[in-house]
Amino acid sequence: MRKIIHLDMDCFYAAVEMRERPELAKHPIAVGGGSPRGIVTTCNYEARKFGIRSAMPGFMARERCPHLIFLPLRFDLYRAVSQDIRMIFHHYTSLVEPLSLDEAFLDVSNSDRYAWQIAKEIRARIYKETGLTASAGIAPNKMLAKIASEWRKPNGQFAILPPQIEEFMALLPVGSLWGIGPKTAKRFALRGVHTCRDLQKFTLAELAREFGKWGEELFHLCRGHDTRKVCPFRLRKSLSNETTFTKDLVTLEECKAAVVELCQEMQEEVQLKASERKIRKAFVTVKFSDFSRTTKECLCTQPSEATYLTLLGDAFHRKGLPIRLLGTGVRFAEEEEYQPELFQL
Repeated sequence: MRKIIHLDMDCFYAAVEMRERPELAKHPIAVGGGSPRGIVTTCNYEARKFGIRSAMPGFMARERCPHLIFLPLRFDLYRAVSQDIRMIFHHYTSLVEPLSLDEAFLDVSNSDRYAWQIAKEIRARIYKETGLTASAGIAPNKMLAKIASEWRKPNGQFAILPPQIEEFMALLPVGSLWGIGPKTAKRFALRGVHTCRDLQKFTLAELAREFGKWGEELFHLCRGHDTRKVCPFRLRKSLSNETTFTKDLVTLEECKAAVVELCQEMQEEVQLKASERKIRKAFVTVKFSDFSRTTKECLCTQPSEATYLTLLGDAFHRKGLPIRLLGTGVRFAEEEEYQPELFQL
């Protein structure tokens, strides 16, 4: 039986800032989002009491909490702290798969110790050595471990044992499964599918017929089955850049000028970070003034400025609203696991 731990730092950026400035600990703070068009990257639990959350526009966060303290992002500091935490992880196993600066999967299957004890010890060491708290999920696979890590947040841990999987999955909302976002969960609800038990009523053939290969995967996920390995050296699936404008762009010509700059930056970044990788797709991301977002992509092994301008033209006309944000990117060919939002196939 596999023993997988998902470690997730509690409001990481905000927690690091509070550690550096203890006088802020009892005040609502947000990291990022302080500029007129900024977006909240994360916030502490005091701020969350006011309904503030990650990815919320800064002006909206101010409306909900006028005395909210905004702090600038300091990635160099967060990376350094993250590296200290990863060194702790590697004391227990070499099978560590970082997902971001603040979370990672650990495979401790080869240890004679209980995964619960290991997770508890890791969390204690993190707190002792960094002053920060972490939450953990323990389960026989990655999907369940990640779900479990949310169960006792903040500063707690939760385990899902093999005999408990069937009962646990039956009541789990379908929105908790990988690949099912809020929009898709609502569409499932319109069809009477609210929990994984509801989804389990569909046969493998029915899900495959409706959703293709992803339907086959969904058949197993809703039963708590996930065979993905913990991969210490995960290949990057995509590379992208984007910018939020201080003033909305209104015309297509304005957007084209911005995309040309983004395209040049993207090409430089690909050469710097992934020159050996084969590109399969190019895409453009657009966020409109009503905060809705759309992405237009195409198969393309050597995307050019003209490629991105064509994609922009298609995306721009989907709503006809002013543009708040633009982004360009590529998806790589090797081990690509891109899956469109369900019901948008």
